[in-house]
Amino acid sequence: MRVDLPLEQLQRFEYPHPEPADFGAFWSRTLREQAGHPLEPRFEPVDALITTLQVYDLTFRGYAGDDVRGWLLLPRERTGPLPLVVEYLGYGSGRGHPIESLAYASAGFAHAVMDSRGQGSSVRPGDTADPHGAGPSAPGFLTRDILDPERYYYRRLYTDAYRFVDAVATHEAVDRDRIAVTGRSQGGALALVAAGLRDDVRLAVPHVPFLSAFRRAVEVTDHSPHSEILKWLAAHRTSADEAFATLAYFDAVSFARRATCPGRFCVALHDVVSPPSTVFAAYNAYAGPKELTVWPYNGHEAGGPEDLLRTIRAVRELVS
Repeated sequence: MRVDLPLEQLQRFEYPHPEPADFGAFWSRTLREQAGHPLEPRFEPVDALITTLQVYDLTFRGYAGDDVRGWLLLPRERTGPLPLVVEYLGYGSGRGHPIESLAYASAGFAHAVMDSRGQGSSVRPGDTADPHGAGPSAPGFLTRDILDPERYYYRRLYTDAYRFVDAVATHEAVDRDRIAVTGRSQGGALALVAAGLRDDVRLAVPHVPFLSAFRRAVEVTDHSPHSEILKWLAAHRTSADEAFATLAYFDAVSFARRATCPGRFCVALHDVVSPPSTVFAAYNAYAGPKELTVWPYNGHEAGGPEDLLRTIRAVRELVS
C-alpha cells in the first residue's frame, strides 16, 4: 500500500525543520581540515575476467587520511578522456565485485564505485574499514556517535564521498569537465552531498535518496534503517533533541538546496525505506534544474533497470 501523502500534497511538500545556522560553516571547516590529508590515489590494474573493460582497484585517502577503496571501470576501447559516472552505494553495501557494476562503463563512460567505510556485510562485500571508535549506538550506522556532529559516522562517509571525486578525476582517462554523480538510497543521498558541496559536478541522478528529512522519516516509517534511530531514541528518551540536532548537519535536504547542476530524481510511492515525502523534501528543495520520475506502484527498488537506463540517457545528454 502507499505509505505517505497523496501525490498532489507530496508535490508541494516542504520539510518544515530549519537547518543549523552554521551548516555551511560546518562543512566548509570539515573539508578545509580534511584537505590537509593528501589524496594519494593509487590505481592498481585488476584481471576481473571482463574482456571489454579495464578495471582498476582504486585506493585513496578519505576522512582523516584513512584508506578508502573503490573500483574504476573503463571501456577497453576508447579515444580520449571519458565522461565520469561516480556511483555511491546503498546502505550496508560494499563495492562488491567489478562484474556487478558493468552498466555504465559498457555504455561508454568511466565508472567509479566508492566503497562505503565500515559497510559491506549485509548486501555486497566491502573492503574499507572505519577505524574510528563510537559511543553507544543501535546496530547499524545511523546512530554511531549521534550526539556529536564532529564524531558522527556520516561526517566521515560524506567527506569520503567528496574526496572520491577528486581522487578518481586524477586518472588520465577521466574528463574532469564531465562528471555525473549517482546512487540509490544511501548512494542517492551521497550524490546530493557531492552535488551540493562541489562546483564541478555537471549532473546528479539520485534514485530514491535516503538520509533526508529525518524527523519526517521517523514519523511515517519504522522500517529499517530508520528503525535504528527509533530504537536509539526509545532507549535514550531524554536525548532526542540532541540527536536530531546532529542529524540536521547531515540531512540531504540541505545539500539539495546548494546543488545547482541538473538533477534527475526518482521516487517510489510504496517505498517504506525512503518514504516519498522525504524524497520530495529533497527534490522540492533542489536548487538546480530538475526532473522527477514517479514510480507509483514500486517500493524501494523503484525503477530497477529503468533507473539505470534513465541515468545513461541523462549522461549522454550531458555530453552531447
